[in-house]
Amino acid sequence: MANEDKKAQQDLSEVENEEAHEAHVETADVEDIASDVHAKLEAVEGEVADLKDRLLRAVAETENIRRRSEREKADASSYAVTGFARDLLNVADNLRRALEALTEEQKADASFATVISGVEMTERELLSVFERQGIKKVTPEGEKFNHNLHQAMFEVPTNDKEPGTICQVMQPGYVLKDRLLRPALVGVAKPAPAGDDGVDEKV
Repeated sequence: MANEDKKAQQDLSEVENEEAHEAHVETADVEDIASDVHAKLEAVEGEVADLKDRLLRAVAETENIRRRSEREKADASSYAVTGFARDLLNVADNLRRALEALTEEQKADASFATVISGVEMTERELLSVFERQGIKKVTPEGEKFNHNLHQAMFEVPTNDKEPGTICQVMQPGYVLKDRLLRPALVGVAKPAPAGDDGVDEKV
């Protein structure tokens, strides 16, 4: 009887050991599977993050291209007349020179009246067309020198005007809306030293 009990206990112990071993194997398998799933999940999350980053960059780039295209389209519309306008500036200059070249006698001569009136009307009409197209004349005499709008041709030693003030306009400038077409050519005041003879100095 004792031998039978002993054998039964051995059999039970073997069964328990076998079950324990199987449980251990199953636990190890589950841990391996969990580890593998976790690794794959991290890889997928990394890919998702990378794709999300690429998508955001692509959307941002597309938006930048759209804005740039709209800006270029607006510029093309606003400044389409730039080249043509520059070509007409000399016409405006020549009309003004023709009027300024007239002597007082010629202005008083009735035979010149029609010609003078015609030139004046042409100049006014041209400037009116400029104005409608957003082209404005820059005649900055008495203003402070601005290198964005003016080009200094010489300096005038004088104490009658504040240094940096434009005291003479050699040629008017023009702007198209907010874009410079041609700078005004100007003479700029500078302090006159004692005994200065007032001779202009080129810059």
